[in-house]
Amino acid sequence: MKYKDYYEILGVSKNADEKEIKSAYRKLAKKYHPDLHQGDDAAAEKFKEISEAYEVLSDKSKRKKYDTFGSNYDFSSGYDFDPSQYGYTYTTGGSGADFSDFFETIFGSSRSGGNFSGGFNINDIFGDLSGRGNGRTANKNRNKFESELSISIREAYEGTTKNVNLTYKQKEYDIVVKVPKGITRGKKVKVKGEKFGLPGDILFKINIRDEKDMFLDGLDITKKEDIYPWEAAFGSSKTVETLNGKLKLKIPENFVGGNKMRIPSKGFKDLKGNKGDLYISFNIVNPKDLSEKQLKLYKELEKISK
Repeated sequence: MKYKDYYEILGVSKNADEKEIKSAYRKLAKKYHPDLHQGDDAAAEKFKEISEAYEVLSDKSKRKKYDTFGSNYDFSSGYDFDPSQYGYTYTTGGSGADFSDFFETIFGSSRSGGNFSGGFNINDIFGDLSGRGNGRTANKNRNKFESELSISIREAYEGTTKNVNLTYKQKEYDIVVKVPKGITRGKKVKVKGEKFGLPGDILFKINIRDEKDMFLDGLDITKKEDIYPWEAAFGSSKTVETLNGKLKLKIPENFVGGNKMRIPSKGFKDLKGNKGDLYISFNIVNPKDLSEKQLKLYKELEKISK
């Protein structure tokens, strides 16, 4: 059987007082609590280990017995030993408890707290999440949930309100997310979860979707517009719908398909008022349905082009 160094597990010295031990446990419990790492077996195992260490070191009688045993034989973490040589009967989790064989062998199956909480529930570990706490400590210890939200370029430009359904502990919550106008990719929107029954803040990372005819690059926007061959050849006027409203553009003669037209400061406007440029990329296309006259003219064009 391997010896467990509970002081090393909690990261405290052997002279640590009750306050230091409690503080170390709360910090680690916050980091590895299963509610925040659902499906993560490694985190769950780590949480069991630190909870077991706290179970022993927070109990005066257990800590004294543990200290006496460890100091008498000068064990170190991971040291292999035969419990029977020291007057203990080796067990292998037969009680159904969550504590390790080492714990059960030294202390039996009894324990003071239960469910690896050391007398705390998750709200205790993360501070007062119900809103009763105050000051910097309460804010620092608030639980934080993270999610993502995808919106269109126009929704990012104008701002929007989205209804989002989240699942936490097998329960569904309907969350209302207000996205401010001018938000950019990767920014986060914080929502107070208590309004919707969740214990803590929800941080939504914003993803902005490119569209089939509009793309966002930083603060610059590229918009695709179709024009007919004769419009490109002879030049024309074109009204384009943009985030800033309608723009009337003049296409010069002999315009080459794929070329871009730049309109300064008509791109995306961010939260600080910074503006990007708008680029119109013109694509030359044929009408979907050509009349007989148009087809005849195309045939003539084909002949003279050859």
